[in-house]
Amino acid sequence: MKKQIVVIGLGRFGSSVCKELHSLGHEIMAIDTNPDKVDALREYASFTVNADATDGNQLKSLGVRNFEHAIVAIGDDLQASVLCTLMLKELGLPKVWVKARDLQHEKILHKVGADRVIQPEKEMGIRVAHHVDSDKIVDYIDLSHDYSIIELVASGKMANKTLVDMNIRKEFNCIVLAIKKHEEVNIAPAIDDMVAQDDVLIVMGHKDDLKRLEEKSL
Repeated sequence: MKKQIVVIGLGRFGSSVCKELHSLGHEIMAIDTNPDKVDALREYASFTVNADATDGNQLKSLGVRNFEHAIVAIGDDLQASVLCTLMLKELGLPKVWVKARDLQHEKILHKVGADRVIQPEKEMGIRVAHHVDSDKIVDYIDLSHDYSIIELVASGKMANKTLVDMNIRKEFNCIVLAIKKHEEVNIAPAIDDMVAQDDVLIVMGHKDDLKRLEEKSL
């Protein structure tokens, strides 16, 4: 479904978000105080504007209140980030996601009404650490402090076994959400679906249980 999204701050993070949302078919308004950054995004946004997003009058005149989703990507300027978030919520935007530079910044953003706060460096750091920790982990997503989703490469120990044979849910209290075989993805696999060596299992569970699964079954 096509969405109307305003992206504020066109640095590396904001530009990347803008380009990807454009490729997904959404209508984007891209805003930055730097005219060169605005020019660089013209082909990836329906509207590109050189403006100060901490100025409530400018935001109103741009019709930002008509958008359903805003992404504030000015993470390096704490004051501007907080002020812009506050302005957007006062204008009534239902969803405001904001980039933060650290935990203190994140706490302030939540207090002024941010619906979601992202720390890209922290999140990527966690994912990289898990890749380094195990060469069997293809990807890692934090769901909460205790629960995660990971992609694990099936070793020879799992080869030619069904999910019921491995009994992952009972033995490890984890749920296999999907099995990837090259480019094919088997969503919500049946208990009698066979796993081959080098298949990728997408598994959800408690972090401790996922670690046990990785160590004992792979």
